[in-house]
Amino acid sequence: MHHLPYRLACILALACLVPTRAAARADGHPPPQRDDGWPVADAATLHWHTDRFRALEAKLADGTYKGITSVLVARDGKLIYETYAGDGAPDRLNDIRSASKSVTALLVGAAIARKAIPGVDARVYDYFPDKRPWAHPDPRKQAITLEDLLTMSSLWECDDDNPFSSGNEERMYVTEDWLQFALDLPIKGFAPWMTRPADSPYGRAFSYCTAGAFTLGAVVERATHRPLADFAAEVLEAPLGIHAVKWNTSPLGIGMGGGGTRYRSRDLAKLGELALDEGRWQGRQVIQAAWIRAMLTPHAQAREDADYGYLWWRFRFPVRGVEQPVWAMSGNGGNYVFVLPSERLVAVVTSTAYNQRYAHPQSQAIFRDYVLQALP
Repeated sequence: MHHLPYRLACILALACLVPTRAAARADGHPPPQRDDGWPVADAATLHWHTDRFRALEAKLADGTYKGITSVLVARDGKLIYETYAGDGAPDRLNDIRSASKSVTALLVGAAIARKAIPGVDARVYDYFPDKRPWAHPDPRKQAITLEDLLTMSSLWECDDDNPFSSGNEERMYVTEDWLQFALDLPIKGFAPWMTRPADSPYGRAFSYCTAGAFTLGAVVERATHRPLADFAAEVLEAPLGIHAVKWNTSPLGIGMGGGGTRYRSRDLAKLGELALDEGRWQGRQVIQAAWIRAMLTPHAQAREDADYGYLWWRFRFPVRGVEQPVWAMSGNGGNYVFVLPSERLVAVVTSTAYNQRYAHPQSQAIFRDYVLQALP
């Protein structure tokens, strides 16, 4: 009759001695060393303000931030912070939605490096002679290049932010032949209140178009004669030590370069590190440095507060009171990979707040108010 209280007391005593996973990391213990190639470091030893991480974890625990599944931070090529919330876990394959587009940009660069594609000036329609005849034939359509799609500035009438647009992605999803859908799009007109390319910053009029990113993936497949997922595994994922991934396909089996790819959080951080280190991972050149530089150069103004490279966003965030450019992979639900070159910093925020108005502001607030405020 006396052994139960004793055993219970032992269990309670042990529980008091074992800190929670998140608290242990925020108090200065480095993320666990795994066999995924990430070196780890102790944030406290590196003089990070780890109280900001503890404050973040309190907000994740009390439900202030909804749907967040992971937050990771790497600096100087080392993982210094990692926490999971809600349904998040180290082995969870996060559906990053449109952040996948940034991966497609890397794959276009890899195909160009392998001479499968001559360059960004290659004409899109030249890759699909079997899809003739397409609707709304026009010489301007024939002239659309890969760079036009990479910068979301083609003359297709395609705008995911406009439910009335011919090319809105929701219209594409209910068709069987997504590629034909894209190639059939009409040339857009510029209403009096719209900015024409010649009057736009960088000379390109931005219009967010998932069909364009999907078509880029189809071009890579045609040019390399490989399924997009297989090409990605060979030229990008395997060199980064990424082995758990899920790519989607269209109803006709074309790789979905426009969204829905799934990666583990630590592997997303590797993609950010690749962008930060000019295409290198642990000293190995995976993607050509010249392509990374072109990809992370503003080519179009997406909004007043954001520019656009090759399927990568460029935001501005305050760092120690001074605005700095931050490149980002960004997807529905508030999924982000942030790259801050001036601080040699990569941060990952994964989230399942899909189609929620608060999703993007919430993830950006986590980066701005906690990660950047924690910098040493």
